[in-house]
Amino acid sequence: MKQAVVLGGGMVGATMAEDLLQPPEGGGEAFAVTIVDRDAARLAALASKNPGLATRQADLSDAAQIKAAIAEADVVCGALSSTLGFNALRAVVEEGKAYADISFMTQDPLDLDALARERGASAVVDCGVAPGTSNLLCGAALARFDALERLTIYVGGLPRIRTLPYEYKAGFAPSDVIEEYTRPVYVVEGGVVICKEALSEPELLDFEGVGTLEAFLTDGLRSLIKTIKIPHLCEKTMRYPGHRALMKAFRDTGLFSPEPISVRGQEVIPLEVTSALLFPKWTFEEGEEDLVTMRVIAEGTIGGKSARTTWSMLDRYDPATGRTSMSRTTAFPATIVARLLAAGQLEPGVIAPEQLGIAGRAEEILSGLRARGVDYTRVDE
Repeated sequence: MKQAVVLGGGMVGATMAEDLLQPPEGGGEAFAVTIVDRDAARLAALASKNPGLATRQADLSDAAQIKAAIAEADVVCGALSSTLGFNALRAVVEEGKAYADISFMTQDPLDLDALARERGASAVVDCGVAPGTSNLLCGAALARFDALERLTIYVGGLPRIRTLPYEYKAGFAPSDVIEEYTRPVYVVEGGVVICKEALSEPELLDFEGVGTLEAFLTDGLRSLIKTIKIPHLCEKTMRYPGHRALMKAFRDTGLFSPEPISVRGQEVIPLEVTSALLFPKWTFEEGEEDLVTMRVIAEGTIGGKSARTTWSMLDRYDPATGRTSMSRTTAFPATIVARLLAAGQLEPGVIAPEQLGIAGRAEEILSGLRARGVDYTRVDE
């Protein structure tokens, strides 16, 4: 039986482990799975819920401990926060292991491509929902169109029930959400990469089964800027209307600033204070329902005629398993790709998901998602 190691025991990592413990769709063996985390109580809870799941306590900010944890692995899945992602990727690549990773790291993972090739490691990065499946669909669009003019990605993870004042809860690390609202945004316009302000260019969109959402620019293109050369390319995050204006007010007031200020003679960091107050209110309660929705629109020409293809997805919390939609839509692309990696089907190097779409593997991965209840529909016009 092949060995899989999951780095990180949060909601996404736990979902990865549970999926890898199951036999794959279409037959075959399950993996022997070890999940690694620094929180002993979290590991004990996961082990009690999942018979057969092995656990290992380790500090995943320490490359040596990561290397020890993955020594016997045939494939590794990464479900770490952005602050830990790049160092973990480097550690896995240095050991020559196959890796499917969802960490939204600020560094460029493609910088490790040469090292991965040298060590014989195949690492698919940004392998979640967005980035992840969104990139995969962009790659599929590039393969489908004779000439691709524009790609627009809309994606949002939301609580099913809107609650004032935030009308939002975080399906992943809240610190990463705030980073989305503050980090400069890179888009492509007229074939030129342009930097814009996060939360800018809002627009309202209607989604069947959800209602009206507000979309705004965030910095989610990442590797797409390098790998797909087309005139127009952007990604927008979606929230319930009203959330964006509140977050912009917080940001513009300085509440998300990492720079220290003096208050009554004491030095404080506004971001740390805001996080301490805000994050508990952004945490999903046990059994609280969420949803994830995505729309990827490709425009260009096929056979000399104008064409437009739209992929859409609406996924909801699964009461049967108690798994959030965000954890499922993020974890499953990684576990599907992990099975490809364990089977030796991908070449060494650091691989962006769109490269799998360009290579014609999108339907294979989308089929795996459908088998797990996450359905992307396609409409051609």
